[in-house]
Amino acid sequence: MVVTMSKLPNHLAALCGLSLLATSSLRAADLPDPDGKPADMTKPVQVFIIMGQSNTLEMGKVTPNLGELYPFMTDADGKWTVRHDVRNVSVMQKGDSANIYRNDWLATNDKKIGIEIGIGHQLGNAVDAPVMVLKSSIGNRGLGWDLLPPGSARYTYEGQEVPGYKETFKDKNDKTIVPFVKDGACMQWYAGKQYDDDVANAKKVLADLNTYYPDAKSYEVAGFLWWQGDKDRYSAAHASQYEKNLVALIHALRKDFNAPTAKFVCATLGQTAKDAPVEGKGANDKMIFDAQLAVDGETGKHPEFKGNVATVYTHPLSKGGASNGHYNGNVETYTNVGLAMGEAMAKLIKSK
Repeated sequence: MVVTMSKLPNHLAALCGLSLLATSSLRAADLPDPDGKPADMTKPVQVFIIMGQSNTLEMGKVTPNLGELYPFMTDADGKWTVRHDVRNVSVMQKGDSANIYRNDWLATNDKKIGIEIGIGHQLGNAVDAPVMVLKSSIGNRGLGWDLLPPGSARYTYEGQEVPGYKETFKDKNDKTIVPFVKDGACMQWYAGKQYDDDVANAKKVLADLNTYYPDAKSYEVAGFLWWQGDKDRYSAAHASQYEKNLVALIHALRKDFNAPTAKFVCATLGQTAKDAPVEGKGANDKMIFDAQLAVDGETGKHPEFKGNVATVYTHPLSKGGASNGHYNGNVETYTNVGLAMGEAMAKLIKSK
């Protein structure tokens, strides 16, 4: 749906979409430099929403050799390139309000970057229209609790009831609601509250479109990009429900943004390999990994997602560390994952 107010590059042997699993590295040198030109503003802005937890944030520590590794990030004078056809917007819930901490043309900086850089460059090349990469997320949030999609029902796991959407934990007498302390204030948290906040914050940005994409007249939510799962690793109950919750998330986001044909790209956790153990330590990680593979439109278990959902296998792209340590802040991990997610999204859009 367009709300009023494709040239796919062939430069990567990327690990995007399970049908494209490979062992070769990203050939980032083949990605063209941005031409510096603005987008055609007669077309609706194509909005791509990034959601998840802390690894969607700017956790990659920029190194002096970054432009050598990814030449499209720097110009002939060694300065960071700027895309004037891609807006980079980030919003995060802070207490009771939304905090806009990024509202720029897409460019690398001297400190930290995240997956949005690789995603934005890929989509800027692939989409013949204005592009907005809109991130609405915060750290330490689980799909089985904080980000639980609307409509998710209560269930029982090993004799214990687990709350459904908009429900909360109570004491053993089922009387006293346990409060949640955030930013020094005591407030009521519930299953799905972070989902509600992140969706509402993204909608606030889009409702004020011209502030975040100058001269824009309309927009279309074209896709969602999801990198999450670390918080759910620490709960067998949440890990066991991850596939069900992920399927519900895809449907809920499309409904809430009135974007039934929007594409969806999910990335696995970088430390989890295909041969991860199914029992003992790491079993929760494997459940989450298998759930993320299950929604892939080409090799997964859900025919409804064929041609509109892709999973990116990130283990070969990771340069070490794990999701709970933000991959040691390795900027190559965040850039590689972003490039692969962006290419996966571009491929889905082309298939449209």
